[in-house]
Amino acid sequence: MTSLLIILAAVALLFAGYVFYGSYLAKQWGIDAAKKTPAFTKADGVDYVAAKPAVLMGHHFSSIAGAGPINGPIQAAVFGWVPVFLWCVIGGIFFGGLQDFGSLFASIRHDGKSVGEIIRDSMGKTSKKLFIIFALLVLILVIASFVNVVAGTFLTVAGADGNLSAFGIVSKAQGLTNNQTTAMISFLFIVLAVVYGVLTNRFGVKTLPATIGGIVAIALIIVFGLNYGLALSRNTWIVLIGAYIAVASLIPVWIMLQPRDYLSSFLLYAMMVIAVVGIVASAFRGNTQFNIPSFTGFKVGANYMFPTLFITVACGACSGFHSLIASGTSSKQLDSEKHAKAIGYGSMLIESALGIIALIAVGVVWEGWGKKEFGSPSAAFGAGIATLFGEKGSSVYNTISALLTLAVSVFALTSLDSATRLSRFMFSELFLKEDEATWKDAKSPVRKVLANPLVGTASMVIIGCILGGLSLSQIWGLFGAANQLLAGIALMAVAAWLGQAGKNNKMFFIPMAFMLSATLTSLVLTVVAKVNMIGAGSAMWGDYFQLFFASSMAVLAIILVIEGIKTFTRQTKHAEAKAA
Repeated sequence: MTSLLIILAAVALLFAGYVFYGSYLAKQWGIDAAKKTPAFTKADGVDYVAAKPAVLMGHHFSSIAGAGPINGPIQAAVFGWVPVFLWCVIGGIFFGGLQDFGSLFASIRHDGKSVGEIIRDSMGKTSKKLFIIFALLVLILVIASFVNVVAGTFLTVAGADGNLSAFGIVSKAQGLTNNQTTAMISFLFIVLAVVYGVLTNRFGVKTLPATIGGIVAIALIIVFGLNYGLALSRNTWIVLIGAYIAVASLIPVWIMLQPRDYLSSFLLYAMMVIAVVGIVASAFRGNTQFNIPSFTGFKVGANYMFPTLFITVACGACSGFHSLIASGTSSKQLDSEKHAKAIGYGSMLIESALGIIALIAVGVVWEGWGKKEFGSPSAAFGAGIATLFGEKGSSVYNTISALLTLAVSVFALTSLDSATRLSRFMFSELFLKEDEATWKDAKSPVRKVLANPLVGTASMVIIGCILGGLSLSQIWGLFGAANQLLAGIALMAVAAWLGQAGKNNKMFFIPMAFMLSATLTSLVLTVVAKVNMIGAGSAMWGDYFQLFFASSMAVLAIILVIEGIKTFTRQTKHAEAKAA
């Protein structure tokens, strides 16, 4: 019954937040359905393409979700379920939702440009350049981390002789593994997305029949994947994933991005529905299996709840990566400002609900999670929900566990191709001047080359794939803090622009200050720890890597914070002078 009460309380609070606080924000900022969005004013058929609300919701939700709202809450549960519950709910309503909605709205009012352009408008050109450099460092970590995650998910394990147990297409009779199944289904998803995009955008097939056909095709793909899989080596997968994300970031959004994310979102919706049905059914059967302590203390092992909890939960409450999606791809596809609240604010609250579901799932298998019986948080999530339906080892348990783990894996790839497209935008922005709309307008031959989409894409993909082929633990150790620090800077950027525009921005100050203090604290602790390791002579290459990235991001963030304080001070003085 504890699980049922937790999910009911979370849904009620998040729904109230959407209705009341989300509407308050829309009114304060002046959402105007009559204004034409960049999807129409800047339409180019490649990046600026108006999407129907359901399609854009699918893209936005799939891109911001990834595996984050599942992995984060499960890992943070060591502090107890109450802190995680409170942060997912309070963080989602007042921190993450605020950032996502604000970033989307501000980008719409800046021709669909990134947060960097929003910063330039209120804080100046130098701050814009510094932010873009910071964001590119974060995106390198995103690409590297998810390349490694996806390659690991698809990987076929080598036999005792060091050779692959299989190479190519593998049938169920040959001993099909979950990795091979996931790889096949993910590949077929890409093919299905292209077919869906062509049918709806070039042959005029309506959304409803196309959606029904797409859902049927998803079911057939899953059935096929459960019987036939793809088996390739890790390095082969890294190369193929790199090639895929490079192409996906360059082709028009209607071919791949919109349809893939839209169709993928149905897997996520189904995953959440299955989980909720399992929680409700389990409660009415009298199953009270939920073993996470309510609170375990402010320090667990070597980690303090502040800042660790607020860094680890990440996408379940607030994530800087969301601001890049909102201002990088979603703002270019929004067909009306009246849908900004649902897509920007609503998606974040649904993700918070998913974080709560993940918390309940690990509570069901808490003892096994503590004994490290699961290889990853996503595996624990699948096992936890599956346990609500049947005994471990039963057919229903195995089927649900496999499908849920598959759904989580699909979203890692979705976030990856969106991140690559974002890096292309921001790489070009870094080298273009104000009067240069695209790389073709660049007056300097050197800047024209550097701002070329092919150069930016190739640079980010190559660096990301090389790092992704190395040590995931060293990369992932930085991603959480960097991602949350980006959230603090994005909150500051939107607040500064709203202040410049004469709109209410007071709701940003507490979330902004909290996220900046938590993440800078985490980065400083990382720098101190790595310096000590280097001094003791025990550092590996990854420790030097973490020291460089953590130091660079901390310095860039501090400079941006100083510029932000100057901007807010100037705005306050201007407002006081105007009032006098």
